[in-house]
Amino acid sequence: MRIVLPAFLLAGLLAFPGVVPDTPGHIGSLVETVLPWFGLGVPCLVLGAALRRSRTGLAAALVPATVWAALFGPAFLPERAAAQADFQVLTLNVGGDRTTPREVARQVIDTHADVVALEKVPGPAMKEYAKQLDATYPHHVTRNTLGLWSRYPLTDVEALHLGGAWPHALRASARTPGGDTAVYAVRLPSVRVTPGNGFAVRDRDASAAELAERVKADPARRVVLLGDLNGSLRDRGLAPLARALTDVREGAGRGPGFTWPAAFPVVRIDHVLTRGLQATGTRVLPDLGSDHRPVLTGLRS
Repeated sequence: MRIVLPAFLLAGLLAFPGVVPDTPGHIGSLVETVLPWFGLGVPCLVLGAALRRSRTGLAAALVPATVWAALFGPAFLPERAAAQADFQVLTLNVGGDRTTPREVARQVIDTHADVVALEKVPGPAMKEYAKQLDATYPHHVTRNTLGLWSRYPLTDVEALHLGGAWPHALRASARTPGGDTAVYAVRLPSVRVTPGNGFAVRDRDASAAELAERVKADPARRVVLLGDLNGSLRDRGLAPLARALTDVREGAGRGPGFTWPAAFPVVRIDHVLTRGLQATGTRVLPDLGSDHRPVLTGLRS
């Protein structure tokens, strides 16, 4: 029972993380955020069973191993040949004290992305990014710490105030080869784990719910949302957005897809979500100097 009971509890947690209560301290959201890492319990169970020479324990350890493989294993299958994309999009939070606008801009251009969303751009750096990117991306709009650069004309620009003192999203219509597309550049409120508040996600959850309503009401046939959502899409707090749009990793993503922190990513908080578009491929790029890693995605109608 020392192996069997923990094995079945782990399998249940992996399969049904929603049963973990969100109080106190939004612990349910925290568990969902780091859910893939609970798979590390499997080798611990196997080791315990081996040391006890327990065949029953080894068999029990296969249960959470099978659940983990069903949930996360498909991302590690061989990549299929990518279909031709109509255009490519890139999202990158450029915060962090290692970010050099000139160097980051050069590397962004080298990705050959057609539409680029930059989040958490420091005020003094915005002009330098524009100076470096404008020759390649002649159309750009900025609001507060958000910037959107595009090879295609941008119209109907709107800053979306989702609570708080600054816009958490920027919306524009891009005239892409796949047709007019509503593009959202987003940075939702940050979250922290603190002794007093636990997993502090209240502001982020409220902004995410408001953004989901805006997206659902958007009349555009094609929508792409790019940005730092400060959370995993498994997190119940981001469920409204996950229901309103499709994650490009569904069918197109390979590997763990983690983006933060850049030096050793352990969670994916930077996302590309769509409606009316199909992802032809998506990948997390190497560290460009920020504390986040960029995500490059090919899209077609």
